[in-house]
Amino acid sequence: MANYQETARGVLDAVGGPSNVQSVTHCMTRLRFVLKDFGIPQDEEVKKVNGVLGIARSGGQYQVIIGTTVPKVYDEILKLGSFDAAAQPEPTNENVEEKKKLTPKEVGKEIIGYMASCMTPLIPVMLAGGLFSSINAIFGPGMLKLYTEESNLYQLFQMLYHAAYYFMPILIGVNGAKKLNVNTMLGAYVGCILIAPELIAMADAQATFTVFGIPCMLNNYSQTAIPAMLSVFAMSLIYKGLKKVIPDILTTVFTPFLTMLITTPIALCLLAPLGSIVGGLISGGLAAFGQHTGFLGVAVIAAVWEFLVMGGMHLALMMPMLASYFETGVMSGPLVSGNFATWACFGVALGAALRLKNREEKSTSFGFFVSGILGGITEPTLYGLCLQHTRCFIGMVVGGFLGGAYAGIVDLKGYLITSPNFLSILSYTGGSTGNLINGIIGSVIALVAAAVVTYFFGFTKQELQK
Repeated sequence: MANYQETARGVLDAVGGPSNVQSVTHCMTRLRFVLKDFGIPQDEEVKKVNGVLGIARSGGQYQVIIGTTVPKVYDEILKLGSFDAAAQPEPTNENVEEKKKLTPKEVGKEIIGYMASCMTPLIPVMLAGGLFSSINAIFGPGMLKLYTEESNLYQLFQMLYHAAYYFMPILIGVNGAKKLNVNTMLGAYVGCILIAPELIAMADAQATFTVFGIPCMLNNYSQTAIPAMLSVFAMSLIYKGLKKVIPDILTTVFTPFLTMLITTPIALCLLAPLGSIVGGLISGGLAAFGQHTGFLGVAVIAAVWEFLVMGGMHLALMMPMLASYFETGVMSGPLVSGNFATWACFGVALGAALRLKNREEKSTSFGFFVSGILGGITEPTLYGLCLQHTRCFIGMVVGGFLGGAYAGIVDLKGYLITSPNFLSILSYTGGSTGNLINGIIGSVIALVAAAVVTYFFGFTKQELQK
């Protein structure tokens, strides 16, 4: 039986004792220390502590990898060090040993790190929501037909699925504010503004709206990630700036008020619509590219499709595609690209599940695969796996490209709009038997290629060893 107190004592001693600890928190698998002197811990000595799987130094934190028992070790550390859990501040980057040069590589790492911090805590939520959708896909009217869409069970599981994804801007707002060391409820407030019922109603009605006279491009930001990430980042800068200039006697009331007063027009009129504006330009260019470049266009769109999904840009590309389908009843060329990008995502999760050695990461990746291939949910793989292990994006791109290339070469056609899970192969029925077979082959190519590339090239040696 694991001795959590022994592990906690060993770790605490190895990092320099309670006197060297400024704060300590934990995530799903790691203790995260902010230390007064980062030069004290000797990594090899920390690794020798029974129960420690590895260490990492990142973002001003000394991270000790424990695994799934980390909450119990954390509780023991609080007792041994006489730390107050409620008083532990969120780690900041102010304690980094030395300032890093803002090279393009470092800027890119900081951006990815911020996005990962916004999304990683949502992994349990996304997994649970995706599996509820998977249950409906298997046992509901789409496959086994054990209950109908009108049944209470079907509606309950759909509600649980949508609850996990619809309110994503709010959940991201909380995580983003934590990462940026500002009030988490203000981060949630930013997310709430993006999906306020009045805003969504006006967006659905295609109404016109201004914020303090500034024209606002109205969009439905539910189930999106990038708008909230950008808006919370802007809010954090405004909040910290106001905290410095507003007198202490007034800051409790006026700092939150003025922060939201200034943030709201910036978020609604500039940052949140930015993804839609950029997405429209990118999607329009991709649509034209796909129509005039044969199989290569199908392959390229399939390769980059999930990046468009992450930015909410895929909707702009889907609109002209769906309009064409409604007119002709047939999807071909770039119209079928998204399916192979989805199958490539399934392959990435499968390859990671087979390759990763850490038991928790392995089981989590397998959960991503199940929620994807059964429920058609790719967000857990994109945000929970690929943002953590960025090399996994290579497998996604290669798998999507090869599957899309095959579809373009054989002139694959789709005839039905189906669920984006394993049932998507049914979209190729309605034509010849050969068309259905080609659709299955293309899907398998995307999955297998992505899994193989992820298995061999998706992780660094350090990521595999931890």
